[in-house]
Amino acid sequence: MFSRFIFWPWFAGVTLLVAGLAAASRELSAAHRLDKLIVLGRLFFAAPLAVFGAEHLSGAQFVVPIVPPWMPARLFWVYFVGAALVAAAISIVLMKQVRWSATLLGVMFFLFVLLLHLPKAATNPRDRIAWAVALRDLAFGGGALALAATQTKEWRVHGSSRLAIVGRVCIAIPVIFFGVEHFLHPEFVPGVPLGKLTPAWIPLRLVWGYLTGAILLVAGAGILSTSRPEPPLPGWARRSLYLCCSSTCPYWPWPSSRPEIMEGLNYVADTLLFGGTALLLAAAMPRDNPAQLPMRPAD
Repeated sequence: MFSRFIFWPWFAGVTLLVAGLAAASRELSAAHRLDKLIVLGRLFFAAPLAVFGAEHLSGAQFVVPIVPPWMPARLFWVYFVGAALVAAAISIVLMKQVRWSATLLGVMFFLFVLLLHLPKAATNPRDRIAWAVALRDLAFGGGALALAATQTKEWRVHGSSRLAIVGRVCIAIPVIFFGVEHFLHPEFVPGVPLGKLTPAWIPLRLVWGYLTGAILLVAGAGILSTSRPEPPLPGWARRSLYLCCSSTCPYWPWPSSRPEIMEGLNYVADTLLFGGTALLLAAAMPRDNPAQLPMRPAD
């Protein structure tokens, strides 16, 4: 049972990533330099969704305890969320009906925050992990809304969207919070500040924590202050790529035991999703000519 729980999330994530690269090959070849990263942003966002969706479907018994006891048919909601995450991942990779899938995905993440994470954080306000998880899902919801914004008529005509503004605020607040957390707790692995310590084999462990905190604070300030047309990839978005690269190595599941392999995959997918969120926001930021963006509209 646990072997199945390990295999399918890995298979789903790798399959979506490979399929996404194939589907976006023309856009990648047509894009120039850093513009290619905007195209990759939706793949970085979609592949982790497939991982988490497969976890819900293949290991529902491990996920059921997360569902609040007051909700009826708890097992049904586990399977429903799993199917929704996989469907959203496929929609984003193929760029089909993205406006609807991304909007509904954003709503689902916001419901996670309201129904699951905030009540837990409110019962123990000193639990920094509970607040980090709540703000993490708030950022993911903001990234989904930013993607949905690029599929609206308002964004195509004016180069901006009110939906993107909402997504921008939902991302900026967690980014700034995470930056502060890295200065308070630099010993934890860079990225989303959860409970995993940076491995002892990584040199200058505290330096990486402080560096990540500084990058996140600068990125958060850049997200909030951006109100004018930007180049295809703003500076704060380029800095966010650090999260997709340097943070992946400590998270990688080197240990051979099964629970640690699964934990490693979750951390890698979580960090990749956070980096993809920043790139989706970069794609939705105000610009003079949205037609120049290397992301074709959904069919």
